[in-house]
Amino acid sequence: MRDVLERLFRAGDAVSVLEVCETALAHLGVKGSLRWVPPEAESAPVGQGLLNLAIDPQTLHTLVLEGDLSSVSEETHALVVWLGRIAGIRVRQLHETGRLYESISRLAMAERLQRALYAIAELAATAHNMTEMMQSLHAIVGMLMYAENFFIFLYDPASDSVRFPYYVDTADEKPPAPDETYPLQDMRYSLSWNLLQNAQPIMGSVEELSRQLEGRFALVGPACEHWLGVPLLRGNQAVGGIVVQSYRSDTHYTHNDRDLLNYVAQHMQTALERREAHAELERRVADRTAALRATNRVLRQQVLQRQRGERLQSALFRIAELASAPESQQNFYAAVHRVVGGLLYARNFYIALLDENGQNITFPYSVDEIEPPRVSRPVDNGATEYVLKHGKPLLADRQTFDQLAAAGECAQKGAKSVCWLGVPLVWDDRVMGVLAVQSYSPKHIYDARDQELLTFVSYHIANALQRKQTSETLKQAYLNLERRVTERTRALALANRDLREQIAERERVERRLMYETLHDSLTGLPNRTLLLQRLGQALQAYHAEPGKLFAVLFIDLDRFKVINDSVGHLIGDDLLFQAGSRIRACLKTRDLVARLGGDEFAVLLEGISDASKAKVIADRIIAELHVPFRLGVKEIFTSASIGIALPGAHYQQPEELLRDADAAMYRAKDEGRHRAAIFDDRLRREVLSLLEMEGDLRRALTRNEFVPFYQPIVSLEDGRTVGYEALLRWRHPERGFLCPGDFLAVAEENGSAESIDWQIFEQIASQASMLAGSSGFVSLNVSGRHFRQIDLDERLLNLMRTHRVNPRSLRIEVTERTLLENPAQVKRMLDNLRQHGVSIALDDFGTGYSSLSYLHQYPIETLKIDRSFIVELATANSASVPVVRAIQVLADSLQMQVIAEGIEDEAQRQALRHIGCRFGQGFLFARPQPAEVWLGTAISAD
Repeated sequence: MRDVLERLFRAGDAVSVLEVCETALAHLGVKGSLRWVPPEAESAPVGQGLLNLAIDPQTLHTLVLEGDLSSVSEETHALVVWLGRIAGIRVRQLHETGRLYESISRLAMAERLQRALYAIAELAATAHNMTEMMQSLHAIVGMLMYAENFFIFLYDPASDSVRFPYYVDTADEKPPAPDETYPLQDMRYSLSWNLLQNAQPIMGSVEELSRQLEGRFALVGPACEHWLGVPLLRGNQAVGGIVVQSYRSDTHYTHNDRDLLNYVAQHMQTALERREAHAELERRVADRTAALRATNRVLRQQVLQRQRGERLQSALFRIAELASAPESQQNFYAAVHRVVGGLLYARNFYIALLDENGQNITFPYSVDEIEPPRVSRPVDNGATEYVLKHGKPLLADRQTFDQLAAAGECAQKGAKSVCWLGVPLVWDDRVMGVLAVQSYSPKHIYDARDQELLTFVSYHIANALQRKQTSETLKQAYLNLERRVTERTRALALANRDLREQIAERERVERRLMYETLHDSLTGLPNRTLLLQRLGQALQAYHAEPGKLFAVLFIDLDRFKVINDSVGHLIGDDLLFQAGSRIRACLKTRDLVARLGGDEFAVLLEGISDASKAKVIADRIIAELHVPFRLGVKEIFTSASIGIALPGAHYQQPEELLRDADAAMYRAKDEGRHRAAIFDDRLRREVLSLLEMEGDLRRALTRNEFVPFYQPIVSLEDGRTVGYEALLRWRHPERGFLCPGDFLAVAEENGSAESIDWQIFEQIASQASMLAGSSGFVSLNVSGRHFRQIDLDERLLNLMRTHRVNPRSLRIEVTERTLLENPAQVKRMLDNLRQHGVSIALDDFGTGYSSLSYLHQYPIETLKIDRSFIVELATANSASVPVVRAIQVLADSLQMQVIAEGIEDEAQRQALRHIGCRFGQGFLFARPQPAEVWLGTAISAD
């Protein structure tokens, strides 16, 4: 058994343990079979030929002995059980050893990973360039997995491009350049593109990746055996990626490699960002250093320039002081010499001046190491004369003097200097002298900068000389000035008196203009500007203290236009004047009445307690204005309609109150005039509804929400459709389909009715041919406002030509009122339309003047009987029957067609048939529907 035990403890796995146990059982003479039974396997209960010997803690398999143990002795049975315990101990040892090896392997991998992360962090802080850093990153990844083929790419969102700063691939013959950028769209559906888009690791063979990225995969570069890529993330966005790939069939990447590379990638991203930040910092430091060097050079130059400027400024200040100092002329010249000597070498210095005649040169100041003091002399050809003649500086050495002498320009007088510099002294735009310095030693040579400096200083010296020379002239001028000031003061006193009178007159005119600006020129009452000012003040006081109630009355004289047109504007103006006086008489002193224009007045009532007080005053004004006006020999009667508006928290501008009072006035007119109405919430809602309706109408025009509905015109005998009448409908996005009565009045008022009609005409023209067929017609209603345009007929004909509509399939319906507005123009248009084949129908016949002259003056072919006559046809003793019969007889005699409108029941139809009317339309036959509802219906002939 000792040998068995040794072999058992040398067993390397569970199978070896089973084999050793089988050998031991055979040695003991125990017959049976041993096997490892999984925990989920069903077996016979222990004791029925089975004996559990040991359990593998790793797999939880049970070592089971299966056989007949009843013939085995107790000692042998105990040995078998003991053998099972020993086998279980060995299996547990093997499990513990495996677990320890696995822990050691994990620790080794963690240590390698930790060293890799330390190396990555160290790379970010070292001074390697980017290429060396990428090579080091490649080597670090190679320590963790197979990375012979390795590349890093970075994405730039600003240019939507990709760069490959490091790329090593043994199979790629055309690797991307590290400094070149590639548009991301050129790599669409590549593995790198998918890695950026998904921001998730991608791993697998080409076939696996093709299945994973179905529809979004395109192979770029050589095909690899296995590919692993992880994104470089900044937050949740991919800004690059790290990729390893294998071209070897025996080398594939595992999920552990993927997780490991993904973990390392985040640290790589941190290192890359730190490296990029470090590089950016170095670049910025270098740029800043270069900028500071340049700035330092500029500053040094500026310091030197400033020092020179300070010396020059000090010299100029000193010259200015000398010009105003009460010193002698000689002291002044000596001080000027000292100032020039502080700026440049001036041991030899003189000032030369021309006399008044310009014939002689005087030297009021001269200091020279060699020459004696210079004396006056006639103008000659010396260097001083050269400067005087040309009026510009001369900087000359001996060679220059020789050249000038050879040219006959000038000759050097006196001792020969090594370098001579002279500049002109100019005042009153004339060269009046020369300022000169010279040197007899080569140590002191003047240059262009000295010339520029001395020239600049010479301007100030010339000014100082001029001031000195004119000081005496100024003294005399002062005496003359005092005398003239005295005379001028006396004259100014007289002018001042006249000016005060002119100012007083101007103030009077300004007050008059201000009054005229704020008051009406006809009535003398305040105008709209003054009213709005007072109204704004009252509104501010109300907002500050809501108890300070006030009211605005908007007054309009009824029928004033009729009065003005009938009796003349002079009497009308007199009426307005008296009306303003009567309104003023009905108010308190603090109340304001203003004329807004025309026959409109407004009243501001302050200090009222409630709306009833305003209503009482309004009724008083109405009653006062109802009293007849005596205007010359005429007695004029008028009345007034008044709108009242009271303040509220929602009013912010005075114009809003005036607007609402105006709206209330119009409601008073609508209710019968000669009354007052208060603007309330209901009227506010009506105004807002009207504004909303106007806005909806304009938006509806731009969105083409207006559509034509068509109602069939049928034969009353058999019900067949002979034509259609186009009716306007509005497809409102919120209120559904609206009839013209719901919006047409608002459209006519805001001027959009004609645009709506032409939008409908356009749609009718595009649908007319399909609806009319070969023998039918479509009639459209044309309102009287269209006939005010002189080219209506041509526009309609052009519309038909554009849509290729047969004019005979179109019928124009007009009303009697249209024929009355401009008979000559309307007749010309209708005749033109009729000549081109368009039929003309007279709509609502019998409701207007029903003049028989229409029927032979205008080219009318059809009369449409208004529905008001049709409604009463079926009632007993109806007065409509003889009217309809008369219309039918009249039409038959004139060979006109008659169409009855508004047929709603069978009795009306039969009554019309009995009268002889052949055609009609109404709800009995069909309600108006869109064109697509009728396009399948056949149209019969007339």
